[in-house]
Amino acid sequence: MRTTVDIPDPLYRELKKKAAHDGRSIKAIVLRGIEREVRGEKRSGRRRQPPLIDSDHPGSLDLDNAKIYDLLFS
Repeated sequence: MRTTVDIPDPLYRELKKKAAHDGRSIKAIVLRGIEREVRGEKRSGRRRQPPLIDSDHPGSLDLDNAKIYDLLFS
């Protein structure tokens, strides 16, 4: 069945970027979203675990953005 849906321009641009990034069509993304909604499925995405930083004295780190950057990317 064919239908028409009005999607706000900013949201459509995001959808188009996501489709290109994921290598899927807009149609495939929209259909998957509709299937999840109709079937009551929840998102299956895993939650990202924040990086852990070892410390000899937990809770005593004095961090600022520069120190965090050094810890993560050094």
